[in-house]
Formats: sequence, structure tokens, C-alpha cells
Amino acid sequence: MAWDEWEQAKRDAATRMRLNQLPPDARGTASVNADLVVHDQVLGALGDLARQLRDRVARDGDHARTATADAALELTADGLGLGRALHALHDAWTTKLGTLKDACAHISNHLDHSRSVHAEDDHKIATDMPVSRIWDAIK
Repeated sequence: MAWDEWEQAKRDAATRMRLNQLPPDARGTASVNADLVVHDQVLGALGDLARQLRDRVARDGDHARTATADAALELTADGLGLGRALHALHDAWTTKLGTLKDACAHISNHLDHSRSVHAEDDHKIATDMPVSRIWDAIK
């Protein structure tokens, strides 16, 4: 590639590339339609839903787990091979139920953590950075 071709390729890339900014609107300023918007209330509501789901899965899933365990014990005591199979089902159910509860708790905790981090970031930006510097950054 010749030098002038390289320079032309760089100019072409610069006109197409958009790094860490929004495209300008008709007035030449950054557009107000951000790609990602996070609302604290939405994160809070989703975290609450995940926590409620975990509680319900724990409560309702435990009913099935104990019923399966009781049936497995009775069938095994009666000498039926189905008791061992039902016990294996009980063990698998317990494992899967625990995994699902952990996943719901992880989602809830992560959303709570995200809310906290965003609040800390907003506070830090509001208190650490002078308004003139913020204005210069968004120009």
C-alpha cells in the first residue's frame, strides 16, 4: 500500500468511526438519545422481582422436594425399586432447585450492587468534577 493510499484509508476510517460518543444531531451537538439508559427505579424493581422469584422457588420447590423424599422412603421401605429411582430424582431436584435459587439470588444481588455503584459514581462525578470541566467534556 502506498503512503497516499494509507492516508486516504485513515481519513475514510475517521469519518466512519465513532468512539465513546453519541452522533451529533442537526445542531452539531451530541444527540440526547443515549444507547444505554439505566433507571434506578427499574433496577430496583427487577431486583425485587428476582428476590420474590427466589423466595417463591424456594418455598414451592421445597414442597416438591419433601414430597418426593417421603414417597421415595415409603417405596423403598416396601421393597420397590421405584423408591431408589425416586430418591435419585429427589437428589437431582434438590441440586437443580439449589442452582435456580442461587441464580435468582445472584441476579438480585448484582442489580443491588449495580444500583449502589451507579449511585457512588454519580455522587463522585457530582462532587469531584468542576462544572466547567463537565461542560467542556460534553461540548
